[in-house]
Amino acid sequence: MCLMAKEAFIQCRVSTATKAAVRAAAERQQLTESALLKKLVEVLLQTSGSAVAESPVSESRPVRSARLSVRLEPGDWALLQERATGRGMPAATYLSNLVRSHLRALSPLPKAELLALKQSVAALNAIGRNLNQIARLGQQGGRAVGPGRDDLRAMLKICEALRDHVRGLIKVNVISWQVGHDNKQK
Repeated sequence: MCLMAKEAFIQCRVSTATKAAVRAAAERQQLTESALLKKLVEVLLQTSGSAVAESPVSESRPVRSARLSVRLEPGDWALLQERATGRGMPAATYLSNLVRSHLRALSPLPKAELLALKQSVAALNAIGRNLNQIARLGQQGGRAVGPGRDDLRAMLKICEALRDHVRGLIKVNVISWQVGHDNKQK
């Protein structure tokens, strides 16, 4: 497949009625007005024998990522906006991540949520190291200097709360990829 550079514009002014007719024709074809006009120009050039071969993109020039236009029902657009907002992402980025995750069978997890999980794991590691030092000292017959019974209970509560938080984060993550952000499921 040869990618072509599309940098030149063809512009003209038309009446409001012509503009409305082009818009309606484009909608019937499920195209943008620009895409419809581009097709018309290509057909005109091919049928008149004036087709101009476009030169391929230079190897030295990087090609932008592919773009895709998608038409959504108003309700779907609203859900997309809600989900993207709920994840702190622009709608296009959310949709791109969702499509990529689906195509590559990945588990989607936005950066903010991944960072929260990594911080949770780091906190649990620190607590675990402290508890291991206390247990080692107790096994060696030494007197543990530091946290007492109440402190250990507090650490246990923190660990349980962190576990519940991570569990909730995972549940919300799964649900948010399945339903609208406003439609909470149990």
